[in-house]
Amino acid sequence: MGGWRDMPAEELEQQYSPSRWSPRMGPEEVIQAHLAATAAGTQRARAGSQTSLHVPYGNGDGEKLDIYLPTDPSGTFPVLVYIHGGYWQCLRGFYLCGHSAGAHLAAMVLSTDWTEYGVMPDIKGAVLVSGVYDLEPILHTYVNDALNMSREVAQRNSPLLHIAPAAPAAAACKVLVAVAQHDSPEFRRQSREYVLVSTSRSRDPPGWEEGLRPCVQLAGPSLCWILPVWITLTLLRSCLRTATSSLR
Repeated sequence: MGGWRDMPAEELEQQYSPSRWSPRMGPEEVIQAHLAATAAGTQRARAGSQTSLHVPYGNGDGEKLDIYLPTDPSGTFPVLVYIHGGYWQCLRGFYLCGHSAGAHLAAMVLSTDWTEYGVMPDIKGAVLVSGVYDLEPILHTYVNDALNMSREVAQRNSPLLHIAPAAPAAAACKVLVAVAQHDSPEFRRQSREYVLVSTSRSRDPPGWEEGLRPCVQLAGPSLCWILPVWITLTLLRSCLRTATSSLR
């Protein structure tokens, strides 16, 4: 039958280690370059906006978020919630965006029936980049050394296995699923299967943007470096289209 179940342990480790898939740098170089680029990008973002940093949303030391506002926040503007990657170790009218493990969490938000909790989030759109939507392969890699997931936990938290015919959170929002040019075959397979299963099971499929969209001419880690600029431009185009339509 083939697939990840038939891969040797070493190959499976390779498939789920994004830092090993850059054609330009070795794994350690990729990590250091990523840290340097994100630190520089954070400094630029903070210099050009108003911020509220390290705002707690839970009781844990790591449960904090940073809020970036326009220099003039007096008017109305869309809200983008970005969930970073890192294999899970580190509102009204809003957009979801996630990379890697962050895309997994964003997909879980879309798969949740929030009416069971007495709320209905107004999610306008979601961008899922190089996500992990089936956690079972992770059980057999180094990643699970820290997570210590059981098979039951992995299946319960796999968005690919919990796509309901009528997931209220995703019913009306547009979803863009993207992969990087040099993502591993396993990461690309996961995104492709997530799109196929989502569009086949939904009674009223959301606005999947041309199914699976490859981001070419980018090494894997480079994708998350330019992602905020790409998302900002996408949102601006969407807002302009909405504003133009309202004037007609």
